Amino acid sequence: MHKLKLQGISLAVLCALAGAAAAQEGLRLKLQPTLVLLPPAQRDDALPVFLEADRLRGHAEKETEAEGAAQLRRRGQAVFADWMRYEQPTEEVSAKGNVRIEQGADVVEGTELSYNLATERGFMLAPDFTLHRAPQTPTGQKRAFETSDARGSAERMLFEGPGLYRARRASYTTCGPGDEDWYVRAGELAIDKTRDVGTARDASIVFMGTPIFYSPYLSFSLQQERKSGFLTPHYGNTSKGGAEVTVPYYWNIAPNYDATISPRVISRRGVQVATEFRYLTPSFLGEANVQFLPDDRVANGEERHAYFLRHTQNLPRGWTGRLNLNRVSDDTYFTDLSTRVAVTSQILLPNEGALWRSGNWAGGGTYGFSAFAQKWQTLQADPLAPVTPPYDRLPQLTLTALRPDLMNADFDLQAQYTGFDHVSLVTGGRLVAYPSLSVPLRTAYAWFTPKAGVNFTKYVIDPNKDGFRDSTRTLPVVSADAGLVFERTGALGGVPIIQTLEPRLYYVYIPYKDQNGIPNFDTGQQDINFATIYSENQFAGWDRINDANQITLGVSTRFISSESGSERLRAGVAQRFYFSTQQVTLPGVPVRTSSSSDLLGAVSGLLAPHWFVDAGLQYSTDFSQVQRFNAGTRYQPAPGKVVNLSYRETVNSIRQTDVSGQWPIRPGWTALGRWNYSLLDSRSLETLAGLEYNGDCWVLRVVAHRFTTATQQETTTFFVQLELNGVSRIGSNPMETLRRSIGGFVRDPRAPTPQELRGLLN
Repeated sequence: MHKLKLQGISLAVLCALAGAAAAQEGLRLKLQPTLVLLPPAQRDDALPVFLEADRLRGHAEKETEAEGAAQLRRRGQAVFADWMRYEQPTEEVSAKGNVRIEQGADVVEGTELSYNLATERGFMLAPDFTLHRAPQTPTGQKRAFETSDARGSAERMLFEGPGLYRARRASYTTCGPGDEDWYVRAGELAIDKTRDVGTARDASIVFMGTPIFYSPYLSFSLQQERKSGFLTPHYGNTSKGGAEVTVPYYWNIAPNYDATISPRVISRRGVQVATEFRYLTPSFLGEANVQFLPDDRVANGEERHAYFLRHTQNLPRGWTGRLNLNRVSDDTYFTDLSTRVAVTSQILLPNEGALWRSGNWAGGGTYGFSAFAQKWQTLQADPLAPVTPPYDRLPQLTLTALRPDLMNADFDLQAQYTGFDHVSLVTGGRLVAYPSLSVPLRTAYAWFTPKAGVNFTKYVIDPNKDGFRDSTRTLPVVSADAGLVFERTGALGGVPIIQTLEPRLYYVYIPYKDQNGIPNFDTGQQDINFATIYSENQFAGWDRINDANQITLGVSTRFISSESGSERLRAGVAQRFYFSTQQVTLPGVPVRTSSSSDLLGAVSGLLAPHWFVDAGLQYSTDFSQVQRFNAGTRYQPAPGKVVNLSYRETVNSIRQTDVSGQWPIRPGWTALGRWNYSLLDSRSLETLAGLEYNGDCWVLRVVAHRFTTATQQETTTFFVQLELNGVSRIGSNPMETLRRSIGGFVRDPRAPTPQELRGLLN
């Protein structure tokens, strides 16, 4: 029996009774005395403390010493050590030898501890620590991704209150135990779990045993939330700008306001400063971006700048407003300074404002009104491919109204006034009013919708040298849409399905009216496809209304899963037939001579497990020639495994192949690539090749990207990024390029998205 020396302690020690009972049963047990220490009388809110050890001694309501496997427990806290002393009045704990303290899910182990249970302040020598990281959404639910706990060691750790730690000569990593691939080495490391902030002073990032980055001060988010601080610099290299480095600073102004200021040093050009400001309130939201390069050495010292603003505002009485402003200093701003193909391809920058309101009629139906103004900046970035600036719309007023079941018919109104302005072309205003009535008749297996309307258009033309004058056009429009739905059960790939057969007939009649005296402000020839072949007007815009006496015949079939109701596969064909020759055309476009349109065919959906197909055909029955063909397939057996193959052809103009993919090639390694090649030009339009290595707690991406920016111009960009899980991203970020270039591309599902990494040291 262990000796238990308790001087003046009035609490019963139950372990002695338990030992006697065990002896009666002939059992030999090694029992550990347990004390229940009540809180000090002056602290009614304190919790009781449970103290266990091989040997206990002390004085009532003063101090207690514990030796041999000592354990102190209180709700939410626990201390383990070879020797321990507890001061009951002050709630001070001293411990030595194999010390371990647990606070919630946080664990710190060391050689010596001095700690106050009430204030949670104290210190530990030679600590090894594990800090729990469980990122939460604003609603308190876990995010879709998981994070590993952080761990490290130090020379000394200070406990500075609930959730507050400060470590001297410390290391910090999110790699698992035994994995030292990377860590932050800091002269001082501060962890504030209450504010989700970690800071490191005199800090180096050590990767594979080699310091790769140093900063006198680093700041990062513990649970991958937004916070202010310098972000890890981005490094890159382009063929037009040379080596470059960007050092962004993120400013978390408020929960609904933030800003990022990003100085960018471009070796050949100079220093560019970019700022991004984002805001969100119950009544308005938006973002503003400003970029400024005061002295571009490549452009003979030219000042170069850009600004972009997107703002949406909720106004009283159900009104909403929107601004979209974009401006750059010169034609080649994007092709010279951007590393993204989606940006370098921009040639038309809109500057527009809108005001709109929609609602419901008292007796049923809906209405909408919008006021819109738009001016364009046209970039002539390619001298070999000049661009004609489009018309500015100053202003455009639109009214729409829909009233169902009006005298057993549906009433629809489209009305619009647009003022067109241009520096060199004919200008003026256009007023359109198009009311119509339709009668939808539907059963479970068929539908028939006759429709009649009148298109009224009035033009007020400014004085011009081309001979255009004010004019009015009134055209009746009659159409009928009808179809049937047949169903049968069957199987596709061993899966029970319902197959439909859906023939459709669409007839349109619009009489001819001479429209050569009307200027063409914004109208073009509609591309023929399955959406436009069932439309009234073959022109996109109001300046031309085609003369029509035509019928469209089509049939489609769908394969629908009997179990889930989801559509697995769809196929269809359609063709339009003309009963009269075409008379209304666009300037410079030849008259149609055929009595039928091209034949359209399409198929899309899940062809086999993990195989997706999407193909379309436009075939000229007059010339027995394929006018347009595109086919693509995607094989994606699992997230992170995808291969895309596609081919597209337009007669005499386009013949391109496109191959892209993301595929693991060995444990931890993933290959990334895309090759878009023009067979007609015998040149690559876009090439991307990269490798990604996932080291569990870190990811390395190396990507080379080359793409065409103009007829005879190309640019090459190199991305190298090291992502340290939960702490840092070093290098240039290729994620947007990869998502745009590789259909079906996914990040490591365990990793947060770039938006969730906002505010990290990235």
